[in-house]
Amino acid sequence: MTDASPAPYRRPVPTRWNDNDLYGHVNNTVYYAAMDTVINTFLIEEAGFRPLTDDVIGFCVASSCRFIASAAFPEQIVVELRIGRIGRSSVTWRPRILRAADDSELAEGEFVTVFVGREGQRPTPVPDSIRRVLEASFVIADDDSPSRPAPAVRHSA
Repeated sequence: MTDASPAPYRRPVPTRWNDNDLYGHVNNTVYYAAMDTVINTFLIEEAGFRPLTDDVIGFCVASSCRFIASAAFPEQIVVELRIGRIGRSSVTWRPRILRAADDSELAEGEFVTVFVGREGQRPTPVPDSIRRVLEASFVIADDDSPSRPAPAVRHSA
């Protein structure tokens, strides 16, 4: 079941002409790229993550997407972030893709980011600075349903 309440972090993503596939709709790979981009944008802009210089980096080790409806250029889509779980070294994200014009749901995904040391690339705890921002920004789901938004809703442009 999908939680339709506002998410604490939303990011518009314009579609491009070449995002359309042979069938005239945004190709599924574009949805994956949009979700991954918004996750990393959140980490960089909100949590201070510096993927090019930090000692700890995040790898997407699993991802999935359930497609609900299609979009097509020149529509704009919006990615909402939710979190399903924060583990010792991982974060399970539950992004949703919405049609910007009416917030109708287009897709829901799941991405698992595992943090590793840059040098040895072995799992390491989620950095405290990132964990604090995640815990302050999201209400973490305690089951398999999407996480509920934190009381203070932030919308980023």
